Amino acid sequence: MVDDNYIGFKEIEHTADYALQIQGRNFEELLVNAAHGMNSLMVAISAQIKKNVDLEAVDAESLLVEWLSELAYWAEAEMLVFKTFDLQKVVPTQVQATLFGGKTQKLVKHIKAVTYHNLKIVKTDRGLEATVVFDV
Repeated sequence: MVDDNYIGFKEIEHTADYALQIQGRNFEELLVNAAHGMNSLMVAISAQIKKNVDLEAVDAESLLVEWLSELAYWAEAEMLVFKTFDLQKVVPTQVQATLFGGKTQKLVKHIKAVTYHNLKIVKTDRGLEATVVFDV
């Protein structure tokens, strides 16, 4: 059960795929919580490697998918998972960030793609909320 002060992420049931319900007080926090949530599905890691990213998209939902897709790419291609996220610029169509993470020997869960399935960022009393479905 989630209390009224809940901000973050939780895994929710989804047939054949993984899904997270994500919350944040603002778009920056929503992006960070989404990243932490997706990474929690794959592996636990310490922060040793630093990468800079600059992503652009046509809208906030597309940017959320691009953000998580970038992180999923590094996890699958390089076994590199990020733990800490320093977001320098966040607007609904762009994010610039420095990521800190490390290599892992094995991913617990593999994410093939971040989907747009029923994706919508909605404003709530506590901030923003989105449900993201991952193709596995």
